[in-house]
Amino acid sequence: MGADAVAPTVVIPQYGYRRIVTVWAAAALPMGVLAWLVAPAVSDRFTGAGNVPLFKALMVCLTAGLVWQFVLVAILVGREQHTLRWATLRDALWLRSPRSPTSGRVGGRLWLILIPLIAAFAVVDGVPWVTGPTDRDFSSFLNSDTGHAFLSGAWGWYALILLWFVFNTMLGEELLFRGFLLPRMNGAFGRRDWLANGLLFAAYHLHVPWVMPATLMDTFVLAYPTKRYRSAWVGIAVHSAQSVFLAIVILTLVT
Repeated sequence: MGADAVAPTVVIPQYGYRRIVTVWAAAALPMGVLAWLVAPAVSDRFTGAGNVPLFKALMVCLTAGLVWQFVLVAILVGREQHTLRWATLRDALWLRSPRSPTSGRVGGRLWLILIPLIAAFAVVDGVPWVTGPTDRDFSSFLNSDTGHAFLSGAWGWYALILLWFVFNTMLGEELLFRGFLLPRMNGAFGRRDWLANGLLFAAYHLHVPWVMPATLMDTFVLAYPTKRYRSAWVGIAVHSAQSVFLAIVILTLVT
């Protein structure tokens, strides 16, 4: 049996309501401030036609906010476990292969659950729940002539977008909400910890509030499977499928 099949030895403390909200605020509030206050204030330092300067500022600011979330997780786990060794991080952040709650099987064919989950995630996010303002909605920007002109040959900005994606769906949001917070919410919310986690994740999107309805529905394909299989990799993989698709689409615009 692989290392993931060994019973974890790391003790994961359970957080109370106040501590959970504090961690949520440490992630959500900086993103909201960066998006609505800092980005508009510094956008005049960037060049470009139309809303390009604002989008440049948003990409820089939001990437910084997501990197902060990675740093926040490192700080919290380091203080909690007194080490950042991979063997400890793997169990402390549920970075283990999925484990069947019924048979105890680890990994292998269980990874096939990603196929329907990714499909469901694509369907949920494909529904136009609420349309965001055109000067801030990334999808609208990608589909616009201004966006096409900006991205053509913009390899440096493409590299930043890839960094943004990596910290968005792997090292930032998912690692914080599904890897760190979810395993520590059972003491406060019991069997509904995954639902509370999904609500917090939806409310976290102060920087793009128009995606909150879709993000709330994503609870059933991100938070619940992560809890059921005790694996943050499930949420990371499902969420990252969107980033991989967008990275390919944007690459065609850059080239």
